[in-house]
Amino acid sequence: MADMNDKHSAFRMTMLYDFYGELLTDRQREFYDLYHNEDFSLAEIAENAGITRQGVRDVIVRAEAILNEMEEKTGIVARFLEVREGLNDIRRSAEQISALNRTRFHSPELEQLARDIQDRAAEMQK
Repeated sequence: MADMNDKHSAFRMTMLYDFYGELLTDRQREFYDLYHNEDFSLAEIAENAGITRQGVRDVIVRAEAILNEMEEKTGIVARFLEVREGLNDIRRSAEQISALNRTRFHSPELEQLARDIQDRAAEMQK
């Protein structure tokens, strides 16, 4: 179960970085990216930057705090994920309508409407 939490946490931090990363300083972005996305160790980053491991950790912890604080204030990532899931639900429902139409009603208009809904939901997910 810890592995699943780690995956969820990593996904969450990636999403936060994608949405709010530009609010970080250049140094915070660089260290955060190296640590979270490039899988550098704190020691490797410290060696390359010429600072202590603790100094790198402090920069990354501060960056994470900023990203989390922005999400707490705005909720943009949570809303994005909610909308994305809603669009997936809409697409699945349109597929079910289309399947039901093919087996019961055989309506070209209903089929076109279901296809239009699926297409529009797909466009909104891009």
